[in-house]
Amino acid sequence: MKKYSAESILIFVTLIWGATFAIIKLALVNVSPLVFITIRFSFATILLLPFFFKKAKNISRIAVLSGLLLGVMYFLGFSTQTIGLKYTTATKSGFITGTFILFTPIFQYLFEKKVPGKGNLIGISFVLTGLIMLSSQGNSILDIFTEIGSGFNIGDFFTLLCAVFYAMYLVYLDIISKKYDYMLLVFLQISVTAVLGIIAAITLHLTGLENIKFIFGGNLVFAFLYTSILATVLATTLQTKYQKVITPTKAGIIFSFEPIFSAVIAYYFINEKVSRFSLIGGILIFTGLLVTELFDKLIKNNE
Repeated sequence: MKKYSAESILIFVTLIWGATFAIIKLALVNVSPLVFITIRFSFATILLLPFFFKKAKNISRIAVLSGLLLGVMYFLGFSTQTIGLKYTTATKSGFITGTFILFTPIFQYLFEKKVPGKGNLIGISFVLTGLIMLSSQGNSILDIFTEIGSGFNIGDFFTLLCAVFYAMYLVYLDIISKKYDYMLLVFLQISVTAVLGIIAAITLHLTGLENIKFIFGGNLVFAFLYTSILATVLATTLQTKYQKVITPTKAGIIFSFEPIFSAVIAYYFINEKVSRFSLIGGILIFTGLLVTELFDKLIKNNE
């Protein structure tokens, strides 16, 4: 029962993330990516300070080091995704980010020496197929591959790096979340991301690689509040607390629902069209989740 409660909570976390895609894309019109990262995570760090002080007395050196390493992975994932989102389309970014479910079982084997079950591997194949179809705005197989293959650019490259870093993050979180207090880990990874965001923004500005941009407006305020409070503090706290109950591979499949939620939210609130293949893709992703949930149980019952 605890496992199913954790899965439900992670689906809720994914729903929160699903809304961030359009919100951040709009915000980047008025702010440079690393400045957005810096402000988002700095505000979240301030909100978490009272919880951190309660835990500060009993912090061990190894717990801090583990949390710092988790924070580095967290920063690398969010920064590369945000930078990539500035230069690529939402369609391609959604698909490429979703490929982290391919890398997750690889890192799970390298870090934990765990081989994913057959049900997980079959589920991943359904999810990947679903992600490809969900990412398409066309209505034929040719449209799908034309969209995905059209002009691999720097934004696509950064988004692919995001998928790799996020897969590493999921697996490492699985390892250390069982050992240390989850609120300590939440604070460390968010605060490290804020600090690294400041350093990266200043460094890129001084080297001329990215100009600092900030144009104040209502949309930007909403983006900071939503991403800081809901998508960072709340979502990261829930993920850190409950992901340890299930495997990283299974968590990755649950998180692959993000583009489904994103598409539904975009359809209802900004009238973004949903193609026939997108609907089929959503069904395949849901099927992948069911396969991972039921396959191994059926095998055990038949033995």
